[in-house]
Amino acid sequence: MGTQDSVASTDDFLEYRSLLFAIAYRMLGTVMDAEDMVQDTFLKWQTVSKSQVRSAKSYLTTIITRLCIDRLRSAQVQREQYIGPWLPEPIVTDLSADPHHRVELADSLTMAFLVMLERLSPIERAVFLLREIFDYNYDEIGPIVEKSAVNCRQIARRARQQVTKPRPRFSSSPEQHQQLTLKFMQACQQGEMEGLLQYLADDITLWSDGGGHVVAALKPIQGAAKVSGFLRAIHRYQRKLGQISALNLVQVNGQTGIQFSISNKVETIAVLETLGHKITSIFFIRNPEKLRLKQAHHASSLH
Repeated sequence: MGTQDSVASTDDFLEYRSLLFAIAYRMLGTVMDAEDMVQDTFLKWQTVSKSQVRSAKSYLTTIITRLCIDRLRSAQVQREQYIGPWLPEPIVTDLSADPHHRVELADSLTMAFLVMLERLSPIERAVFLLREIFDYNYDEIGPIVEKSAVNCRQIARRARQQVTKPRPRFSSSPEQHQQLTLKFMQACQQGEMEGLLQYLADDITLWSDGGGHVVAALKPIQGAAKVSGFLRAIHRYQRKLGQISALNLVQVNGQTGIQFSISNKVETIAVLETLGHKITSIFFIRNPEKLRLKQAHHASSLH
């Protein structure tokens, strides 16, 4: 390493730290891994000479993107061995955040969107996110992923085909989404799932991530009748055990979600995907390793 004057500036790193976390979280789907990648990026940045850097933003983005690609490749083996469905780690904050800010975040942070990204290879995921979410052009993306700009354009097109549904993904207004979440929460509290059926899409899917640590469905549950029956069974099981959940509305990755707590311990985070006045997906994150931290301090880092 050279002298302090010749080393890349810490101020430059701090200026782009939020961007780096935002890229890493969307690439990896977990807060801890994203933080690790940001820290590793800083360590690498400290060894870089100023003379090597034309653009601090491009250089830092290159470091963290390549680190995330490597991490994803090693994580693929772990996820193949994961017990039950794997869901991203939720970023949970209270509902006092600016609603306009929540809407800006929602499209690229929802559980539904992050789950769809799992269909992509690490390179596809990097190119797609840098282009579609972070607005890099193909000439900038090419050197980051060590591909030509033309190749990156082709990769992005393939990725879009993989993650774009034939129906619009986010056509519920934030108000509609919050109302459906509230109805779902009330049904869970009262165990009255029959009334909820009218709000469940016929092809609804319920995902439950327990990671093998707690009770959870080992496969996605599909269809309104089966989902309603599963929710009823959970309610009966909890009543039999004498467990009474405290339910609160919270913000989960920029959307309204539900926090289930028993004896002041968070047991489940639930978030819905909605289309108009129907619930199309339910995501239950139950793996204790994904519920350990209140991650409010990350909310401002997700632009």
